[in-house]
Amino acid sequence: MASIASPSIYSYCTSQDHNKRISTVPRIALCQPQQPHRQIPRREIILRSSELAIIGAIFSFSGKRPDYLGVQKNTPALALCPSTKNCISTSENVSDITHYTPPWNYNGGRTRKKPVSREMAMEELLQVIKSTKPDKYTPKIVEKKDDYVLVEYESPILGIVDDVEFWFPPGKKSMVEYRSASRIGDFDFDVNRKRIKALRMELEKKGWASEASF
Repeated sequence: MASIASPSIYSYCTSQDHNKRISTVPRIALCQPQQPHRQIPRREIILRSSELAIIGAIFSFSGKRPDYLGVQKNTPALALCPSTKNCISTSENVSDITHYTPPWNYNGGRTRKKPVSREMAMEELLQVIKSTKPDKYTPKIVEKKDDYVLVEYESPILGIVDDVEFWFPPGKKSMVEYRSASRIGDFDFDVNRKRIKALRMELEKKGWASEASF
C-alpha cells in the first residue's frame, strides 16, 4: 500500500518579492510492502543438496592429481605450495604464514611414556586417517610406502578432491612432514588447516605433538 510523505506544500520564491508564494505539487513516496521471511522447508534443503550432487556428477570437480606429488628428488622434501591460498606444507618457510605449518613429532607428546618405532607410528597414523573425517570428507589411501602416505580426501557433495601427503624423513628424529592441498580453486575456507588440526588432535591422544609446542 502506498504511503504519502508530508513535505511542505509551499516554497518561497527567490525573487525580490519575498511576500509572493507559489504552490508546489506534494511529493509522493511509494513504499514497497515488506515481504515476510520465508523459512526454507527441510525437504527443499534436501532437494537443493541433491541438485548440487547431480551438478557435481555432471561437471567433475575432482580435478587431476598433480604429477609433482611425493618426496622431491633434488632436495628431499615434500613439494612447496602454489601461490594460491588453498595449500599448507611443512616444507614452506616459517615466515610464510599463509602456507607454512609445523611438522609433527610422534614421540613428543606428554602422554607418550615410551618411545615407539617408525613402523608403529605409521600404524597409528593410518588408524587416525581411516577413522577421522574432517568436514565429512572421505579419506582414501592411494599410495603407501614405508615412509610415505598419499591420501585423497573427497567432499560429500561436489566430489572435490584434496591431496594430503605424510612423510617420515630419514634420521633419528621422530619427525613427520605433511602437505595438504586442494586441486582446484584459489582458496579453501581453511579446509586444509582444519583437516590437519583434526588429525593432529587425534594423534595427540596417542602421544604425538606438534613441533611448534617444543
